[in-house]
Amino acid sequence: MKKITIAIDGFSSCGKSTMAKDLAREIGYIYIDSGAMYRAVTLYSLRNGIFHNGDIDTEKLKAEMNNIHISFRLNPETGKPDTYLNEVNVEKDIRTMEVSSHVSPIAALDFVREALVARQQEMGKEKGIVMDGRDIGTTVFPDAELKVFVTASPEIRAQRRYDELKAKGEEASYDEILENVKQRDYIDQHREVSPLRKADDALLLDNSHLTIAEQKAWLADQFAKVTAEA
Repeated sequence: MKKITIAIDGFSSCGKSTMAKDLAREIGYIYIDSGAMYRAVTLYSLRNGIFHNGDIDTEKLKAEMNNIHISFRLNPETGKPDTYLNEVNVEKDIRTMEVSSHVSPIAALDFVREALVARQQEMGKEKGIVMDGRDIGTTVFPDAELKVFVTASPEIRAQRRYDELKAKGEEASYDEILENVKQRDYIDQHREVSPLRKADDALLLDNSHLTIAEQKAWLADQFAKVTAEA
C-alpha cells in the first residue's frame, strides 16, 4: 500500500497527540510530535538563561539554536516515543505548566519556526508519517494527503489538561490552566509566522463530546478512505 503523509493540527490540549500516536502505532507509521519540539526549545531556554523576567533574549536563543538537538525514541514500556533534548530524555519535563506557560512566545519566533519546520520536513520526506501540531497542514506538509483540524471548547480542553496533571500526581489549578489555554489560543492564532488555522482542505473534528474510542474510529475511517483512493 502506498504510504501517505498525515497532518493533524489543532488547538492545545484537544487530544490530537493521543489520536496521532494511536493511529501511527496501528498503521505502522512514524509519529512526530511537533509541539514537543517547541516545548524542548522552551525547556532549553528556561534552563539556559534565555528568559529574563518573562522576556526572551532572542539573540542568545538564535545563537544557541544549533546547539539544540531534538530526537524521538520509542519507549519500550509505553510503546510511544519519548522526546530527547541533547540526548537526555525530557518527556516529563516538557509537559509541566512552566513549559506550557512559556512555549507560545517561543513558538512565535520566526527563526525558531524556520529551524524546526526544516527539521520536520526532513523527518517526513519519506512519507509514512503522522505529525501533529499547529501548522503541519498549512506550512510543514501543505501537500499532505490527509489533513485533520481538531478543536474543542477551551473549558473542556482545560478540564482534560487538569485531569491529566492530577493523574500524574502534579499540583494543578483549573482556573490557571483555563487562562493558559485561552492565552495560547490567542497567541497561536495571531502570531505573524505560521498562525494556527484550518487548512482549506482539512477535515474538521470537534471532539468536545467524543470519547477517545469514537475519535480513533473516525480517524481510522478517514485514513481508510484516503488510502483506498491513493
